[in-house]
Amino acid sequence: MQFTKMHGIGNDYVYVDCTKEKVENPSEVARRVSDRHFGIGSDGLILIKNSEAADFKMEMYNADGSLGKMCGNGIRCVGKYVFDHCMTDRTELDIETGAGLRHLTLLLEDGKVANVRVDMGPALFAPEAIPADSSYFANAGEDDGSVKELVLADLVVADRRWLVSCVSMGNPHCVTFMDNTEVVERFPIETIGPLFEKHPAFLEGVNTEFAAIEDVHTIRMRVWERGSGETWACGTGASATAVAAIACGWALSPVRVRLNGGDLTIEWDGKDGHVYMTGPAEEVFFGEIRFK
Repeated sequence: MQFTKMHGIGNDYVYVDCTKEKVENPSEVARRVSDRHFGIGSDGLILIKNSEAADFKMEMYNADGSLGKMCGNGIRCVGKYVFDHCMTDRTELDIETGAGLRHLTLLLEDGKVANVRVDMGPALFAPEAIPADSSYFANAGEDDGSVKELVLADLVVADRRWLVSCVSMGNPHCVTFMDNTEVVERFPIETIGPLFEKHPAFLEGVNTEFAAIEDVHTIRMRVWERGSGETWACGTGASATAVAAIACGWALSPVRVRLNGGDLTIEWDGKDGHVYMTGPAEEVFFGEIRFK
C-alpha cells in the first residue's frame, strides 16, 4: 500500500489515495499503521476517495480503528494533498465527510498549499446534537427543567464537579476552562481524559478540551481525542473551544488557539452560525508498506 504521511500542526495521519488504491479492512489498517513502535506512527488513517456529492471524499479512522466523522487538521491536509499531487487545480473545494460537506479555501505559497481555511459548519450546543444524556448535567437548562443547550453546565467526573460546555462540530466535544495556562500545561490529561471520553453522559464518547483564556483573542488548549488519546492538535477541538469561550462571553472572534503542535485561527461571529478555521498543512514523507 502506498501512503503519504502528513500533519496539521502535529496532528498526523497516514493518507492513502483511494482513487488509485483499494484498502481492505481500513479499521485494521488504521490500527496497524498508527502504532508508533511497530507501524508508521500516526493519529489515524485518512482515505481520499472520489465523491458524487463533492470534489473528493475524506474517510477517516482513529488510531484505535474506530470510524471518525470529521477532523479539521486532517481535512486541511486532504486539500493540500489533492492540489499538490495535481488531482485538481482548483483552490476552492468541497470535501465530503462523515459530518457532511466542508468547503476549503487553499492558500498557496510558491505554487504549493501552505495554509487552508475550512468552513467547519455550524457549532451546535443541543444535547441531541452532541449526542449527550442531559440528565447527567446540572444548571444547564431552563426553569422548567429542560436542557436546550449545554453551555456552562455542571458534570461530575472522577468525583469532581466540572464546569463544561459541550459542542458538536460534526463530532462531539466537551470543553472545560481552567484558571490559567500553567494549570493546563501540568494537567494530568492522560488520567482524566479517558474518564471524560468514556463517561456515560456521552452516548458516542467525547473529545475533551482542557483550556485557559490568555486574553480575549488567545486561548491555550490541550486535547484528549476520542479513540486516539492526547494529540498535538485538533481542529474541531480548537473550533469547539473558541466557540465555547465566545458563547460564554470570555473571548472575541477571531481567536488564536495555541495547541501543543502550533496555532490555529478560529472565526465565529454568529452571523451565519458557521465556524471558520485557518491553519497550515504539511507533507512529511511518502512510502510503501506491505502487510504480512
